[in-house]
Amino acid sequence: MNYPILVVEDDQEIQELIKQFLMTQQYIVEVGLEGMKQFNKQSFDLILFDVMMPNLNGFEVVRMIRSQSTVAIFMLTALEDEQNQVKVFNLGINDYITKPFSFHVLMRRIEAVLRRSYNQSINNHFEIHVDCDAYKVYVNEVETPLTTKEFEILQLLLRNEKKVLTRESIVEKVWGYEYHGETRMIDTHIKNIRKKLGTSYINTVKGIGYKIDE
Repeated sequence: MNYPILVVEDDQEIQELIKQFLMTQQYIVEVGLEGMKQFNKQSFDLILFDVMMPNLNGFEVVRMIRSQSTVAIFMLTALEDEQNQVKVFNLGINDYITKPFSFHVLMRRIEAVLRRSYNQSINNHFEIHVDCDAYKVYVNEVETPLTTKEFEILQLLLRNEKKVLTRESIVEKVWGYEYHGETRMIDTHIKNIRKKLGTSYINTVKGIGYKIDE
């Protein structure tokens, strides 16, 4: 699945390097303070944020984000003092990355946090159990085989319970930006998922898309 990540970094060169690296790993990446303005309009799975932005209090930004979202937050900073680390962890961040850092280590830490986040949120739903690592779905403890795309669509809907997802947003997050085909093929995938799971949790929102309810 193409997880959307927001990167806000004071050093434009580092910001661009992080963006390009994450994109090679198939993540969807928004950058900069302009991207920050999209926070209330777009759902991100993780935010990489520099605590020492000019004219911006990074601690207050984290406090604001945490007041309205459980999105994973990684702080990027050149500060290594324990006081600042304790302060931001108390605000509810998920990880603290000091510069310079290894992109590959950063990648592993991102993967670990997103995997935990998805497993915790998805498996609080109904009689459906999703094994994100093995790409398996169980209904009432019985494995139900899905195709890769069916699995990722179901995973996305469960992760966004009670939120209406447009066909376009489903395509963007499951197939990625490079897909420019017919979004109506989502309807066929949803039909197949419903048939295989034997559930009526996936609701059609006419003219818009789909959402999953209890």
